[in-house]
Amino acid sequence: MRSIVRKKNGKEHESFSIVENKRVAGGKVVQRHVLYLGEINSNQQEAWRKAIEIFEDGQLKPKTVALFPHDRAPAISSEEIVQIRLKDLQLRRPRQWGACWLATQLYEKLQLDRFWAEKLPPSRKGTRWDLVLQTLVTYRLVDPGSEWKLHRQWFEATAMADLLGEDFTLADSHKLYECLDLLLAHKHALFDHLTARWKDLFNAKFDVLLYDLTSTYFESDPPFGQEDKRKFGYSRDKRPDCVQVVIALVVTPKAFPWVTRSWPVTPVTRPRCRPS
Repeated sequence: MRSIVRKKNGKEHESFSIVENKRVAGGKVVQRHVLYLGEINSNQQEAWRKAIEIFEDGQLKPKTVALFPHDRAPAISSEEIVQIRLKDLQLRRPRQWGACWLATQLYEKLQLDRFWAEKLPPSRKGTRWDLVLQTLVTYRLVDPGSEWKLHRQWFEATAMADLLGEDFTLADSHKLYECLDLLLAHKHALFDHLTARWKDLFNAKFDVLLYDLTSTYFESDPPFGQEDKRKFGYSRDKRPDCVQVVIALVVTPKAFPWVTRSWPVTPVTRPRCRPS
């Protein structure tokens, strides 16, 4: 536990954080910030007083209690008081919860949990493919990276197991890769489902989808791989010296983007080189 005292407008403000001591070269010790607890100042009671609800055996309703540091004298008497020894406070296995919870709420709002529960039933061994997919989607939304990173680091650093009621089996590396192969067969059904949810959530109505093309160029040096979409060609941006791609954008009559796609331009017969 580390406290920081600063003065502002003639008053002292004390805040607390959880830090981890790390020993580095030369025998020095540096502190890594783990969690900010906020300000605990007896002069500003409303700013640091924390109220929680607890359940007791035999009681139907929770009881409200107030948290105070052990070395501070509380100024209230109407509520039950719980005093905490801040120096003995320990933080064990901190995990990312808020972003994962919000991603779960958005996932359910789009009714993707129902959609994939029907399309990806559990395997004979009990693998919940729909929850494996939800974990992948949340990972790409919160902290995009490789499936290997999800397996080795990300999953155990988050509360996904608690939110989904499962364990580390959701993050098995083989299941993560295998799950991706199961999605292609449901591609068009997924598009139809998301379109329907978009109409319901935003009351969107359309008869015609407007379609437009644009291009973007890259100030990068060739050569590129055969699968790279960046090619030389006619440039609307008057930069024939740069490789580019064509981007297609589908929008609604209200100019709301719906679908984007990119592909290579038609290459010219004589490639140009970027001037030095």
